[in-house]
Amino acid sequence: MTARIAVVEDQPEIRQLIRMTLEFGEFDLIEAENADIGWLQMQQQKPDLVLLDVMMPGTMDGLELCRRLRSQPDTASVPVILLTARGQQRDIEAGREAGADTYLTKPFSPMELLDRIGALLGGTFPR
Repeated sequence: MTARIAVVEDQPEIRQLIRMTLEFGEFDLIEAENADIGWLQMQQQKPDLVLLDVMMPGTMDGLELCRRLRSQPDTASVPVILLTARGQQRDIEAGREAGADTYLTKPFSPMELLDRIGALLGGTFPR
């Protein structure tokens, strides 16, 4: 079964790293360069998991998008991994309060990303 993963990240090189990390798994990627576009895309194609940057241009940041996902019945249970350069304890707590399942600080290990996705989707993926 193919898992649909939404990647909401404003930096093209980070999106490319994620794409390359996930290319050998059974994943269908939805990519968005900001939370506004990501929100619209997720309304049309419900993801199985969301990789979400915190700081992005646009009318909302990643924390706000995470709160929106949690507030909607069809996306409330979709796992969310926050990817961010902000690694202070208060940032991690803000992510938890917004409803994120886990938090990865940039730069992140592609192997750790695969492990976190596997844990949240209940599978293991090729490395």
